[in-house]
Amino acid sequence: MTNPIYLALDVTRLEDGVALAKKVKGHVGGIKLGLEFFCAHGAHGVHLIAQVGLPIFLDLKFYDIPNTVAGAMQAIHVLEPSIVTVHASGGRAMLEDAKAAAAEHTKVVGVTMLTSMDQRDLERTGVEGSAHDHVMRLAELSKDAGLDGIVCSGQEIKSVHDQWKDGFFVVPGLRPAGSAVGDQKRVVTPRQARDHGASVLVIGRPISRADDPAQAARAIEATL
Repeated sequence: MTNPIYLALDVTRLEDGVALAKKVKGHVGGIKLGLEFFCAHGAHGVHLIAQVGLPIFLDLKFYDIPNTVAGAMQAIHVLEPSIVTVHASGGRAMLEDAKAAAAEHTKVVGVTMLTSMDQRDLERTGVEGSAHDHVMRLAELSKDAGLDGIVCSGQEIKSVHDQWKDGFFVVPGLRPAGSAVGDQKRVVTPRQARDHGASVLVIGRPISRADDPAQAARAIEATL
């Protein structure tokens, strides 16, 4: 079974990121590079991390008019990412164009609701109904638009998986039992997310900030 753990690389210095990726290589299935990393280090940084030999998940959360998102998707072909994110709330036309413009072997997944948000945050954006219902609506839209899957919290993953049996589901905001929650609000353990249908488990600080990142990754892997 392929290791579903993707390390969210949240270090500032590129050389530290390369070193960390090498340390945990044997205990994770891929590396997630987010907006902060990409703005700081660009395509050059992505290429250096990719040389470690792990699949790259570019979590760039594209959100713009369809033509612009399609152009951005084409521009990252050279980086050969295994996964790329777009905001599911960008609408069906944007999602369809994003998928059509993606490289053949790149999975495009729609971000539904950030795990740093809760029900009150959602209401403040003008969205009515529960967080669960909001995620389910965006999951249905993503599926209808032809995306490979979605990003959602572990609290919704079971319902989404029941609705979309062959979808590809990325679950961030995970915390091993006993870990500090930090700025995340809707969290579950990696094992719970995996049991409920997650395809990829995105884990950052519990590994990257550990005294021994390789051991921390190994310990999480052992729970799956």
